[in-house]
Amino acid sequence: MRDPSMERENGASDSTAATTTTTTTEITSPPPMNSPRQALIERLKDYGQEDVFALWDELSPDEREFLVRDIESLDLPRIDRIIRCSLHSQGLPVAAIEPVPENWVSTVDGRTMEDREKWWKMGLKTIYEGKLGVVLLSGGQGTRLGISDPKGCFNIGLPSGKSLFQIQAERILCIQRLAAQVVGDGPTRPVTIHWYIMTSPFTDEATRKYFSSHKYFGLEPDQISFFQQGTLPCISKEGKFIMETPFSLAKAPDGNGGVYGALKSSRLLEDMASRGIKYVDCYGVDNVMVRVADPTFLGYFIDKGAASAAKVVRKAYPQEQVGVFVRRGKGGPLTVVEYSELDQSMASAINQRTGRLQYCWSNVCLHMFTLDFINQVATGLEKDSVYHLAEKKIPSMNGYTMGLKLEQFIFDSFLYAPSTALYEVLREEEFAPVKNVNGSNFDTPESARLSVLRLHTRWVIAAGGFLTHSVPLYATGVEVSPLCSYAGENLEAICRGRTFHAPCEISL
Repeated sequence: MRDPSMERENGASDSTAATTTTTTTEITSPPPMNSPRQALIERLKDYGQEDVFALWDELSPDEREFLVRDIESLDLPRIDRIIRCSLHSQGLPVAAIEPVPENWVSTVDGRTMEDREKWWKMGLKTIYEGKLGVVLLSGGQGTRLGISDPKGCFNIGLPSGKSLFQIQAERILCIQRLAAQVVGDGPTRPVTIHWYIMTSPFTDEATRKYFSSHKYFGLEPDQISFFQQGTLPCISKEGKFIMETPFSLAKAPDGNGGVYGALKSSRLLEDMASRGIKYVDCYGVDNVMVRVADPTFLGYFIDKGAASAAKVVRKAYPQEQVGVFVRRGKGGPLTVVEYSELDQSMASAINQRTGRLQYCWSNVCLHMFTLDFINQVATGLEKDSVYHLAEKKIPSMNGYTMGLKLEQFIFDSFLYAPSTALYEVLREEEFAPVKNVNGSNFDTPESARLSVLRLHTRWVIAAGGFLTHSVPLYATGVEVSPLCSYAGENLEAICRGRTFHAPCEISL
């Protein structure tokens, strides 16, 4: 390409320079787009998506430019492959499933006190050595809870008024302190757990601002890394892109299974390796009782020598709408099937020896992985073109319309695992999801709040404390700050012989 500045340097006249400058301005200013770029139209025709330009003539120049850039940002061959493979997989027979063998699960009843103490110390030592990283899945908004903020900003109504983000941050602070106190054999040195927080394009800015405005809840700013999960276009049942406006595609996050690819593309897997991280704790934001960086679970995981692990709770009743762990195929790997994939007879089948449901181990999105395994999964799922299709109401230029979101789930990784360890926890101690607005039948802020208050009340009483209350105790209780105790330990000095009036927060 001719360089006008070189022409001037080589002796062009002033008038020539002026003319050249005018020509340069015309070249660098984008010409008005009277029609979509022809090459782009041809590409879209190859994939049957040329309808995205149906209202081109009605768009302003800025809207036309926005639409073209939106389309050009897509990896069309990959997205087309995902759409075709995912639609084709619908209705195909799936491999038979089998119940998880009983001896594959570490049950609460089967663990000894010696086991728990050994795993607790092993986990704290690993944390002290800086080998554990924590990944938070936090891409969702709280729209089902009546807020437009990231779900982690939600306050479920505890006496402290703390948000989900703050509760989880303070649990990390507590574990860091415990690891330094229990493992340190000299002057206490700081222990740091790096926290990787996955957002989405819809929550990223608000999440970062929330943490910054709350001074990272006492954590160091440089021990937190934010990264975004990807998005994919929403499609009709025929596989056509849905337009949110006449000049933009309707898009949605690619599911919590997008965490693997997002960690890889943001180079955070390399960051973990550079920090000496060997193990990764991964969980969802909406469980108010999550034991972030649980040393006992970490110690168990290391002791088992597995590539992946999951905490499980027993299914409450046959029709409970939760995914369950199964073996996929005769003697195949562990994976998760959604409740909709189990017919009624399978969901209700009883193991005659144990008296439990045959398919009883619920997936509650509390996972542990080796970093090596996450690297393998990030590559494997990147090549996997079959995504789950979720039928949802999609915002479109014609109002909400029924369409499909393309998603990968975090439990898709288990199919790649050479070994997966399952670790039972009690629902009333570690699982209180916040998904639906108060007044719904389950998983509400109120049900989660009561679960926390009841658990912490048991801790206080076990530590020698007393409670008074002006409403029935089943409807109230006390909240123990995570800065005081991680899982009910070390409360005697605070609680023994003292009386607390419920509801209240017990803090340092």
